[in-house]
Amino acid sequence: MPLLGGIRPPIALLCVLVLALAGLTAKVLGPAGEQVVPEAVLSAQQHFAEDGAIALRASIDERVADLNRTAAALNEGTPVEPERVLSDLGKTYQKWTGTTVLDLETGKVLAARGETIPLAWLDKDVLTGGKALKPRMVRLETGDVRLMTMAVLDFADRPQQLLIASNSLSVPAINLGQFRSMAVVATGGEVLATAGFEQSEALNSDQERQELAFLQKQMSKLSGRAADETEQNPVSAREPGSRGYPGVSGSLVGGSYNGRVATAGYASLASADPEDKQSVGAGLGLTVVAMLPAVQQQAAAPGRELYGLLAAGALVVLGLFAVTVLLVTVQRPLLRLFLESRRLARGDLTRPVAVPRWGEAARIGRALEHLRVQLGGGADEPTERRLAKTRFGVRGPLALTSVVLLLWCVPVGLLLNRTDDSVSVPASMVSDQRDRTDLVADRVRRALNEAQADMVSTSRLIGGDDTAATTKVLAAALREHTRYQSLYLLSSDGDVLARAGEEPSARWSGEEDLPPVRVAGKGGKKPVIQVGAPVPDRKGETVVGEVRVEFLNSLLKRPGLGEVRVVDSKAQTIAASDGFLAFEKLPRDALTGLVRAGSVPVGAGPVENGLLIREGRGVTVAAAAPFSGGGVAADLGWTAVSWQNAKDFQIAAYQLEDRSVLAGLLGLALIVVCLGWVFLVVARPLRALATGAEKLADGDLKTVQYPRYQDEVGAVVRSLELIRQQLQARKQNRRLAEPQPVGRGR
Repeated sequence: MPLLGGIRPPIALLCVLVLALAGLTAKVLGPAGEQVVPEAVLSAQQHFAEDGAIALRASIDERVADLNRTAAALNEGTPVEPERVLSDLGKTYQKWTGTTVLDLETGKVLAARGETIPLAWLDKDVLTGGKALKPRMVRLETGDVRLMTMAVLDFADRPQQLLIASNSLSVPAINLGQFRSMAVVATGGEVLATAGFEQSEALNSDQERQELAFLQKQMSKLSGRAADETEQNPVSAREPGSRGYPGVSGSLVGGSYNGRVATAGYASLASADPEDKQSVGAGLGLTVVAMLPAVQQQAAAPGRELYGLLAAGALVVLGLFAVTVLLVTVQRPLLRLFLESRRLARGDLTRPVAVPRWGEAARIGRALEHLRVQLGGGADEPTERRLAKTRFGVRGPLALTSVVLLLWCVPVGLLLNRTDDSVSVPASMVSDQRDRTDLVADRVRRALNEAQADMVSTSRLIGGDDTAATTKVLAAALREHTRYQSLYLLSSDGDVLARAGEEPSARWSGEEDLPPVRVAGKGGKKPVIQVGAPVPDRKGETVVGEVRVEFLNSLLKRPGLGEVRVVDSKAQTIAASDGFLAFEKLPRDALTGLVRAGSVPVGAGPVENGLLIREGRGVTVAAAAPFSGGGVAADLGWTAVSWQNAKDFQIAAYQLEDRSVLAGLLGLALIVVCLGWVFLVVARPLRALATGAEKLADGDLKTVQYPRYQDEVGAVVRSLELIRQQLQARKQNRRLAEPQPVGRGR
C-alpha cells in the first residue's frame, strides 16, 4: 500500500501535530525568561529615529530645491545685483547659516551674508564633471560640518556667478521629550551633531555627571553600530525598511547603568519613494540615531507563564486520548476486516469471521460472515434480517475526537491570557505618542510655512503685465513642488490673471486682516487649503496656491502612530492619515476634550498632551499637539491629534493574548486537516463499502466491486470482488451440473 494511503498516516500526523503544537504552546506561552527591554520600547525608538530621518531629509531637500528654484527664476528675469539676491533670499527663507555670491571667472566674493563660508574646498571637480554642483559636506575650522549647496546665476550681460548657501547638519528641531537624545551620524560612525544631552554644568551631583558620561559614551558606540547597519542595501539588510520605512532602520540595545538600559533606534536618510534618485539628503549617507534609557522589565507575569505550561500539558493528554479513540474505534477494526477479507478471498473458510462490535465495520463483518457461509456451501437466506444500520458509524469517533480537541482549542483561544482595560502600558509609550504627534504637527506647520514662503518668493519674480511670463513662473513653481494642485495670480477684483494647474476650487477673499493661510470648501467633498502672498509694487494682486489635501495626508501617515488627524480650532477634520469626511468631528468625545485641553495657553503657549483612555475592555493611547513654534501656520489654531489601540504596541500581555488566539487557531487547523483527512479517506469510502458488502451478501452478484483507493478500504473491496467472482463461478457450475429437461416429440 502507498506510504500516504489508508488510516495510519492521518492518525500519525495527528499525533505529531499535537506534540508539535504542545511544544510550541509551551515555548510561546510558557516561561520566556527575562527580557532586556520591552519590544514596544524598542519599536518606539525605531519609529522615532525614522521620524527624525524623514524630517532631516525633507529639510535638506527643501533647502536645495528652494535655492535651485530661486536661481532658475533669477536667470529667467532681469539681472539682479548680488547684494539684492542675498537680501531677498534672506527675507524669504530663514534657513541658511551663510550665503555667498562668487564670480566664477575671477573667484572674487561679490556678496556675503551670515556665517563666513570657506572656499578652499572649491575645485574643478566641484564645478565640472558628472557631479558638478552637487551638494557637499564641508568641515569648518571650528570642527563643525556644513552642507554646501550651489547654484549658478547666469545673467545675459554678466559673467557667471556661483550662489553658495551653507546650512548645518544639526538634529531636526523636534521635541525629543524627557531623557531622549538624538544624533546625526555620518558614514563610518562619526557623530556630526547631537541633541538632548544635558550640560554637565547644570547637573547637581557627581552621579548625574557619571550617568551623562555613560549616555554620551553609549551614543558614540550605538552610532557606530547603526552606521554599519545602514551601509547595507535596503533589499539585503537584516531589517530592510521594516514597518513601511523605505530606508534601513532598526533598533539596538546598549549597556546598562543604574538599573536602566540604553536603547536606540536608527534610520538612514531615504527618499520618500525608493525609486526616486533625486533626493539630495538620501545620498549623503547620513543616519539618525535616537537613544532612550529604558527600565528593564520582565516579559510576562509568572502566573501566566504557568498557564502556558498547563495548556501544553492538557493538549498532550487530550491529544493522546483522541489518538487512542481513533486507533481503537477506526484503525484496529479496519485492519481486522482487511485481514479477514483477504483470508476469505484465499479460500480459508475454516473459522468464522471476527465481527467488530459496531459501525460500518460491524456491517462489513456480518456481510463477510454470510459470504463465508455461502462460499462453504451452507444455506444463507438472502432475506434474513440484518441488524439495524448504525446512524453515525465512523463519524461518531471523529465527532468525539473533534469535541475533545475543541475542549482545548476554544478555552485557549478565547479565554486564556485575555486582557482588559487594566493592562499596564509603559509610561514611555504615552510620552512617545505625545512627542511623535508633536513632530507630525511640526512637519505640517513647517510645510504650510514653506508654502507661504514659496508664494512670497514667487510673487517677487512676477513683474510687468506679461501674462505668458507670469504663467511660465507659476508653471515652474508648480513643477518644483508637488504640494500644490494649482497656482494662480489674482487681480484686486478677484479675477484670475494667470494660472498653472487646476481651476481654483474656492474664492480668495481680498480682506487684509485675514491670515495668509486659509481653509475654504466647507460643505464640499474636501477642504481647500489656500496660501497667498501679495505681489510687491502691484496693489491688490495676489499669488495664491492651493495645497493638495493628499499632500497633508501623506505627512500624517507614520507607522506606529495609529490614526492621525489635523483639526481646526473647532475640532473639525482638515486632513487625516486614513479616509475622512471634510470637516467631520472626531470619533470620540475624549479626543475632542484632549484637543481643547491642548489649546489652552500654558506659560508661553499651548502644549502637547498625552492621554490613556480606558473604555470597556480596551485601552487607547491618544495625544494632541497644537501648532506652535512660529510662522504663519502657528496662528491657525490647528492641532494634530493621534490615537491607537494599545494592542498595536508590542506589550507582553497583548502578545500573550495574540499567541493564545494563534494557538487556538492552529488547533482548529489541526482538527480540520487530520480529521478531515480521515473522513474523506476512510469514513466515506467505508460507508460505501458497507453498502456494497451487504448487497453482495444478499445475492447481488452482478455489481462489480471496484476499488477506488489503494489502501485498507481498497484492499477489502478487492477481496470482495474476488469473493463475488467465486460465488458467480459456483452459481454457473451449479447450473451446468443440473440435468436439462428432455423435450417430448409429437
